[in-house]
Amino acid sequence: MDAELFDDPRLTTMGLLYEAYDGLTRKLEPTWKKHGLSGLDVNALMRLSRSPDRRLRMTDLAAQTNLSTSGVTRLVDRLQRNGFVRRELDSVDRRSSYTVLTAAGATRLARVLPDYLEVIERWFTGLLPPDQLDAFVAGLRTIRDQVSPEATAREAD
Repeated sequence: MDAELFDDPRLTTMGLLYEAYDGLTRKLEPTWKKHGLSGLDVNALMRLSRSPDRRLRMTDLAAQTNLSTSGVTRLVDRLQRNGFVRRELDSVDRRSSYTVLTAAGATRLARVLPDYLEVIERWFTGLLPPDQLDAFVAGLRTIRDQVSPEATAREAD
């Protein structure tokens, strides 16, 4: 076998990405749990909070959270049972529905954010000087836009 194949710098880059993501997740998980949420819960609530009218089509929420249709349904069911979201039928297309962040969901998210942001600052954004962070974010956007273009919210029809 060609030993150089195993020393390819692209493998190192992917390995570093996996290791960084896994490490950050381990650092963030206690914060989510302390507030009675999972990382997926926080991700969904965050995406809803930053969307127009604090709502997303179920299909868009699925795409943005990288969940299947059944997976996003289970997530929204759980969040709805906790009073954090509600479903709304699309007034134009009754086959579509929206997930809407409730006041209780916004309140829970607001309680989580100070701790969440502190961990992000300590273990991620605060480790990089501003120019490196700006370049890193730009690079992430470039990659995301190519591999997951559906991950950004669609314009209202």
